[in-house]
Amino acid sequence: MAISMDGLEQEKLKRAKKRVDEIKGFYIHFSIYLIINTFILINLYQHNDNFWQLEHFFTPFLWGLGLGFHAIKTFNWNLLFSKSWEERQIKKYMDKDRDEADRFL
Repeated sequence: MAISMDGLEQEKLKRAKKRVDEIKGFYIHFSIYLIINTFILINLYQHNDNFWQLEHFFTPFLWGLGLGFHAIKTFNWNLLFSKSWEERQIKKYMDKDRDEADRFL
């Protein structure tokens, strides 16, 4: 029994380390995003007479979209189908099935 418990603890440790690495990877990505885009925008601001041009913001915007998807994946955000939505749907269909079954009793 000690062998299987030890294996279970090793598996938990491995999953926890993987999760920490995913979160750490996101924060590294976020930090690099802030540093690089701050540098780019400050440089553009100092060397351009017309800073407020759309093309100056393509990199931060598109990279920001990628960063957003990285955050969604890392933190398991489900924007469309949340747990509460799933629970409401399950309850709705269970109630519907129960009502249909009650009609035949």
